[in-house]
Amino acid sequence: MTESASVEPDDVRIIRALQIAPRASFAAIASALGLTEGAVNRRYRRLRADGVIRVAGVVNPGALGQSRWLVRLRCRPGSVAAIAEALAKRADVNWVALSAAGCEITCATQSRTREQREDLLGQRLPRTAAVIDINAFAMLRQFLGGRGHYWSALEGTLSAEEESALGSGGPPFTEFPVVTREPLRLTPEDERMLDALAADGRASLVDLATAADLTPGRVSRRLAVLLQHRVVHIDVEIAAAALGYHARANLWLRVHPSAVKGAGRTLAQEPEVAFVAAISGPWNIHAVAHCRDLDELFEFTSDRIGSLTGLQSMEVSPVLRHIKQAGTRLSDDGLLQPSGARARR
Repeated sequence: MTESASVEPDDVRIIRALQIAPRASFAAIASALGLTEGAVNRRYRRLRADGVIRVAGVVNPGALGQSRWLVRLRCRPGSVAAIAEALAKRADVNWVALSAAGCEITCATQSRTREQREDLLGQRLPRTAAVIDINAFAMLRQFLGGRGHYWSALEGTLSAEEESALGSGGPPFTEFPVVTREPLRLTPEDERMLDALAADGRASLVDLATAADLTPGRVSRRLAVLLQHRVVHIDVEIAAAALGYHARANLWLRVHPSAVKGAGRTLAQEPEVAFVAAISGPWNIHAVAHCRDLDELFEFTSDRIGSLTGLQSMEVSPVLRHIKQAGTRLSDDGLLQPSGARARR
């Protein structure tokens, strides 16, 4: 994150507005916030250029019938950076972080096919000589994530009237099964449209229609179907460090089985938590926390998480460096825009 990436109060209001309505026009955002369209345009472009935010369409493989997995790799000293970079280059790995004094990699897979997942988890990683140990956990239930980067830490940034003007109907991402029982089949046109949204979640209907070789009207209707069935969500990814959150951690919780749902739902309401899911394995809940510093992380984990009903044990694993989050590469804590992506109105 460069020194130029200073975030002002109106910038945070615009970020919150985008969380609520990520594809809203600059004119609509300006009207809701009492700003000029030109001011919203300029601030949005600067926030993108400084790596503070990125709007992108993120595909949910669970809606296509595929499971999602978290993976922890313990690596030999000196090898972790190369392995993390190789994982970050894969389209089916959407989250990569370094922790445990630089000897551990945590990543999340978003494989679109069983073959793709088995190639990564069953073939490539186990055969990598520098990998000492590998543990993979299936996500069983997601309590917060995706547009849960509709981060509750920014709750209260806008008034109820301003959020209502943007069409807020409350938090858009609620608890749901990781893998749907009725998967949707994508057409070639869908795939091309999703590729365009991955590059720019605010791409216009005209641009999406050009990419998919459809009319804007058909693209609009099909996008509505894909959003409704959770095949894709428009994610507003935020560089947490730019907002003053410098201590990030993976939380691995062991909770009594009867308390997993309650603990997951409680964690989803905590402003420090950006993601939480029930998982397979010895740790049955995984969460990602963003705090301003290590002392705040200590207070949060010892007081509020430590008092969770049914909690039996917890591992706090501070993140040394994010390589990739929600499919977006990072450099010095700043989000990198894909080459060729342009800021949209």
